[in-house]
Amino acid sequence: MPLLKKAIRAVAVDTDLWTDGVWLVDSTPVECARSRPTVKRSQLAGWAGYSYCASHSRWFWGLRLHLICTPAGLPVTWALANPKLDERQVLTAVLEHDPDLLADRPGLLIIADKGYVSAELDRWLAERGVRLLRPSYRNRTPHPDEHLLKPIRQLIESVNHTLKGQLDLELHGGRSIEGVSTRIAQRLLALTAAIWHNRNTGQPITRSLIAYDH
Repeated sequence: MPLLKKAIRAVAVDTDLWTDGVWLVDSTPVECARSRPTVKRSQLAGWAGYSYCASHSRWFWGLRLHLICTPAGLPVTWALANPKLDERQVLTAVLEHDPDLLADRPGLLIIADKGYVSAELDRWLAERGVRLLRPSYRNRTPHPDEHLLKPIRQLIESVNHTLKGQLDLELHGGRSIEGVSTRIAQRLLALTAAIWHNRNTGQPITRSLIAYDH
């Protein structure tokens, strides 16, 4: 697992996308079991949990992948967490674990969804020179740039679709936290390597995996 993380970072840093001043952040379910007997005997007990996925209108048992990436889909950093954990807390913990990421990017803009609405999170990021842009609740005055969010938000949804549709994120087959983490890291490394290769060979679509989808 440590080697995979180093490989993802090394390949990502070697692209011109690494210094992008805009990040996208979101979480997506990583289902780990469906039957009750499997849940009871799973080694993921204590890590995984039940949660509701609104985008799929269903409950699931497993983890959530919290991914921070550039608008082109290049993974910057990520974490697996219990799905009941607050997305804002996970984001803070991920960035605290790797403080150099923010230190190297003055004026960084992070684009998120409504799940990241928090005055405390805004203050914490502002202290580090980061601005968080996300949709406002209906009873709040909309942000002047809010109309630009929808097409940008769709970018990270398409990244999650690539991970699930072409890299089989939900078919990881892991039965322990080490197994699931390693298999998720393998898929993120594959995505990062494909983006690196496409940028270096001048491919028209940065995140296209069609040439490697055999």
